[in-house]
Amino acid sequence: MQKLEFPVLLRLIDERSAAFRATVLSAPDLDAPVPTCPEWTLLDLVRHLGKVHRRWADIVNAGPSDTPPASSAAEEAQAAPREREALVAWSAASTQRLLDALREAGPDRGCWTWWAGSDSPQTAGGVARHQVQEAMVHTYDAQITAGTPEPLPEPAAVDGVDEFLCTSNAGPAPWPFKPATIEYHITEGGAWRISLSADGTRVTRLPAPETIPADVTTRSSAAELVLVVYGRLPLETLRIDGDKRVLEQIRDWDPDA
Repeated sequence: MQKLEFPVLLRLIDERSAAFRATVLSAPDLDAPVPTCPEWTLLDLVRHLGKVHRRWADIVNAGPSDTPPASSAAEEAQAAPREREALVAWSAASTQRLLDALREAGPDRGCWTWWAGSDSPQTAGGVARHQVQEAMVHTYDAQITAGTPEPLPEPAAVDGVDEFLCTSNAGPAPWPFKPATIEYHITEGGAWRISLSADGTRVTRLPAPETIPADVTTRSSAAELVLVVYGRLPLETLRIDGDKRVLEQIRDWDPDA
């Protein structure tokens, strides 16, 4: 599967973040609870995404490192405004700060990331790829809150499946349950096999020579799968063949615990 090019990733971050802000501007109430993030209001969601953008801008600007840079005390003290137009302007400035950092760094510059040991690179390009998903999923959260959900952009959703599996599922953490395999198939044409064992988890992009059937196979659109793996839709959204318990186990598993 061909990954999205760096300029496309930056454009998608910009587009999804702009759609996020447009939803916030049109939403009836900033204090409305976010159904997909039950402990947050829409105001909390805006502040979260803005802080994420600012924090990752600092991480990218810091360059290669084994640890994240210290948070700026001045930045922490600067609370996002509550008044709607000022809040949206703060959000736009947060996105621009992230985009400026990514453009300055370029896709191959190294930086700290929380996904060390996964199949995703610890680079500004890896950050950009993940931030597309951050902006896309939180835009969905905002739209659900406002009652105006829209389909996820197909290229971002397809790339989002691969990005999630390679970043969050692939790695050396031992699988604490019975060894198992999962296959995910999307209607747009992609497919992945996850192998789970005490030696860690491995992601294989299909088609590849596979003679042993998977323990469980799912079929869905890319958008459905992204929203399921990020906990926005239930597992039952997928068409499931095989042992559903494996999907429940990987959904609830914290490899860092």
